[in-house]
Formats: sequence, C-alpha cells, structure tokens
Amino acid sequence: MATKIRLQRGGRKSYAFYSIVIADSRAPRDGKFTEKIGTYNPNTNPATVDLNFDRALYWVEVGAQPTDTVRNILSREGVYLMKHLRGGVKKGAFDEAAAQQKFDAWKSAKVKGADAVREKDEQAKKAAYAKELEAEKKINEAIAKKVAEKKAAQAEAAAQAEAPAAEEEASAEA
Repeated sequence: MATKIRLQRGGRKSYAFYSIVIADSRAPRDGKFTEKIGTYNPNTNPATVDLNFDRALYWVEVGAQPTDTVRNILSREGVYLMKHLRGGVKKGAFDEAAAQQKFDAWKSAKVKGADAVREKDEQAKKAAYAKELEAEKKINEAIAKKVAEKKAAQAEAAAQAEAPAAEEEASAEA
C-alpha cells in the first residue's frame, strides 16, 4: 500500500480549511484516510498549522510520501530537520541530546523570526492607521475652515442688510 501524507479539504466555499491526513494513495482526496495528524488554515496571515509532530515524524520515517504542499508545511514545522538529525544520531555523528539541542535552537530562532514579522506587521498597521487619522483631521480642519468662512460671509451679508434698514429707521425717527 502506497501511503501519502496529504491535505483533505474542508470549510465553506471560498474559505478552505484543510486537515493533514495519512491516506492510501488510491483513496479520493476527501475520502477514507488512515490517521489525521493535523490541520492547516491558509486563510490567516501567516497560515496556521496545528500538527501532531511525533506522528508526522513517525509517518515520514516509515516512508509515507507527502504532497508538495504538505512537504513544505512539514519542512517549516521542522519534521524534516528532526528526521535529518535522527539520521545523524543513527550514524553516530552526534548523540540524541546534541540533536535535540540543535533542533531547539532552530525552533527558537524560527519562533523569534515569526514574532518579529508579526510585530512588524502590527506596527505597519498602526502607522497606516495614524496616517489615515492625520489625513482625516486635515480634511476636517479644511471643511471647518470653509464652514467658518461661509458663516462669517453670511453674518457680514446680514449685517450689511441690517445697516441700511437701521439707517432708514433712524432717518424716519428724525
């Protein structure tokens, strides 16, 4: 039986949500599967992956072939790095503790990089919001200035219209 690690589509129309499953290569995409090892949501930024790391590593080590997208997901999660490090342990290049230390260092650097990207996006959003708010304030000031000028012109016109009427009253009293 040729075993594949692939995505099984779920979610509504135009909003895909995938399960990462182990299935026979002859089974249909959304059909029968052997085991569900995680989920993948490409709709978030960055894409959200919830993976059972140990089971994914087990299936990769026993020879399950991932699809291209799943291979990228597993690679980003570190499954292939751990497989590589375990191969080094089997060959005697280093011990299990050193392999785990290398993996933990890689994982912490990856998390730190993801946090930096997330923080940069957040700051960019805040800066864009501040810029929009400043532009809106300028527009509102310009509108307020035009309204004030218009009111002043109306008040001046009303004063000019009252001035001749007041002169006529004064001359009529005299």
